[in-house]
Amino acid sequence: MAENQNNLVEVSPDTCTYPVVITIARDFGAEGHEIGKMLSCELGIPLYDNEILVRASMRAGVTTDQIAAYDESLSAEVAAFLPDRVDTRSAADKLFKQMEGVIRDLGSTQSCIIEGRLSDYILRDNPNRISVLVTAPLDARVEIVRAKRGITDKKAKKLVKRMQRARELFYKRYSAGKWSLHAEKDIVVNRARFGRQGCVDILAAAYRTKVAAVQCARCSQADDATGDSATE
Repeated sequence: MAENQNNLVEVSPDTCTYPVVITIARDFGAEGHEIGKMLSCELGIPLYDNEILVRASMRAGVTTDQIAAYDESLSAEVAAFLPDRVDTRSAADKLFKQMEGVIRDLGSTQSCIIEGRLSDYILRDNPNRISVLVTAPLDARVEIVRAKRGITDKKAKKLVKRMQRARELFYKRYSAGKWSLHAEKDIVVNRARFGRQGCVDILAAAYRTKVAAVQCARCSQADDATGDSATE
């Protein structure tokens, strides 16, 4: 681990083991996915969202639809994450393990953006990870969902609250209560206050700062190695 010259950023110069990865948790309706796509284009690094489901389904030997039934962003029922039936619970756990493996592999391969699915917790040991929460006030999220889906305010609010609860329970269950949707974030951006582009600008600046700190740490490491060789 190393710090930059201003003693602000702890990083690892070992980018082969610890690429600079952005994990995006998002309150339902805050347009975290849209912001992730825009950020991917801005930085020129891949975004992984639904592709995680595809890769996990291939590993598990099930269809994408089957694994999507347990996914934190696609499930229509909270019960999908906390089922009463043991066989359903076991199936959900097995499928989550496949998603966890995919996220670990993606997060150790190259710099990228990973959306949701407890990725911030799964990659918590990566000192070069940037953990983000995209949020907005409830009324703003309800309006976004209402406008996108063409439904009433009442239905939009009910949907937002139900899906928000599902995501929060997903975090609680699969972190064994050690993490939460809103916990341990490096950056929280308010989509209602900054807009999508404003959020992208903030996150892009954070990414570039982290990359610069990693490069600085690598240079310091190289200088230290050169100095040690000279004294032998």
